[in-house]
Amino acid sequence: MKRDTAENIPPLPGVCSQWFEGYDRYDFDVGGRPVTLIAPREPLQGRRWVWKGEFLDSFPGTELALLRKGFHIAYLSYPDQFGGPLAMAAWSRFYHALTERYGFARKFGLIGLSRGGLYCYQWAIANPASVACLYGDAPVCDLKSWPGGKGKGPGSPAEWQKVMEVFGFRTEEDAMVYPGNPVDNLGPLASARIPIMHVYGDADEGVPWDENTGVVARRYRELGGSIELIGKPGCGHHPHGLEDPTPVVEFFLRHAAGSDGKRIADIRH
Repeated sequence: MKRDTAENIPPLPGVCSQWFEGYDRYDFDVGGRPVTLIAPREPLQGRRWVWKGEFLDSFPGTELALLRKGFHIAYLSYPDQFGGPLAMAAWSRFYHALTERYGFARKFGLIGLSRGGLYCYQWAIANPASVACLYGDAPVCDLKSWPGGKGKGPGSPAEWQKVMEVFGFRTEEDAMVYPGNPVDNLGPLASARIPIMHVYGDADEGVPWDENTGVVARRYRELGGSIELIGKPGCGHHPHGLEDPTPVVEFFLRHAAGSDGKRIADIRH
């Protein structure tokens, strides 16, 4: 295991391998769930970090750009949970391990890609004081839209059945009146003044933007929250992200890099 360049910071745990572009990747276990940390070469002071909700290796352009700026990238593998209670408990265990054992900043940024938006929003809603900002990349924000397919999109019957099991819905009517979707619970984020950014394709048929991003944006603004939208004309659910992720990186630098935004290497020299 390699040590951070900062003094008096515990080494990162786990098995070290190489991620994209040769960044060090550490895989270990917290509370019975596999987790991953990807380390920048020149970390920001205070182990600033961003947590990707799902699909760690998919469309990594934004994460690579953030690594170049000094952010660590964190990930916890708990697929097919849709931000449900078991996943959220696992997220809390990982958060406490990072902040209490390994010196990571108590406030961090979130990347909610597709269904990963459910994980990110649900944890942020339950823990707003720990979240610096939230970036949604064509995020799912309402289970009825996806995988339910109760709006414009076709949904996914197989994934909808998993939702029924994860949340313990006895009937589809229970799922339809479930009050815990992100679109219905933005108050805690607005009260904490958490800045939000969404990138979306305006031709997204799988996760229709107006049923997810559109509803979040309207309701969040009505609550006094700040949200920035970047639409991609003619783009569907894929590809994710922006060809030039600079606007997203600048969003994280403004809100999740700390007050000074300095790297450890800058401070030591």
